Amino acid sequence: MLAGKTILVVGASSGIGAEAARVFAEDGASVMLVARTEEPLAALAKDLESAGHDVAYATGDVADAASVAAFVDATVSRFGRLDGAFNAAAMGQGGRLDAVPEEDFDRILAVNVKGTWLCLREEVRVMAAQGSGSIVNVSSIGGLRGSSGMGAYQATKHAVIGLTRTAAHDFGPLGIRVNVLAPGPTESPMLDELRRTIPGGVEARIAATPLRKAGTGREVGATAAFLLSDRASHLNGVVLPVDGGFTA
Repeated sequence: MLAGKTILVVGASSGIGAEAARVFAEDGASVMLVARTEEPLAALAKDLESAGHDVAYATGDVADAASVAAFVDATVSRFGRLDGAFNAAAMGQGGRLDAVPEEDFDRILAVNVKGTWLCLREEVRVMAAQGSGSIVNVSSIGGLRGSSGMGAYQATKHAVIGLTRTAAHDFGPLGIRVNVLAPGPTESPMLDELRRTIPGGVEARIAATPLRKAGTGREVGATAAFLLSDRASHLNGVVLPVDGGFTA
């Protein structure tokens, strides 16, 4: 489904980003892996290369403009073009709104909101010159509704949906589609951290999910692969829950 395409995966060191990168590679894409920490990127790249996939990696911080520009340029330098991007870098947060330290609030905004905006800006810079491209951002069901104990995180995920919808209008005329996924509870290091910080919260959400299970990174990645592919050529500005029916 992605044969001949170059896909940039931001936040590829673990969780949804890493599993999505595997799906994209298996679907035929050349993949650039990006995250802040080199060791897990190198391990994932080695694993994918050993399976015969065309992969490279670069470290970078999505909250830093120069860093984002550098890893987007590195993608084009290595592969010659940028057909798609999967912006999955994010940090979580648990705790009541009035208990969130100011520095934590600032950091989650910088990573989840400013980071998504910086990635969009630099990815569009390349795609606009090509006249085509597809971008998939990652929000959350927490971007579609509220619940106790995750207010700062949910605020950022609402913002990612707003950024995506605006980007669909801004960049659609340039031939660039921008969509966003809203995963429900998905097995990942972030979900494990939420289990620790909000006791019982994850289990309650899974119990309220019609499929009665958490999702997997591969399931989210497979949905993203469709949106990045030419099969989704008339989908733009879509907010797509990948949540086992939680928001149904």
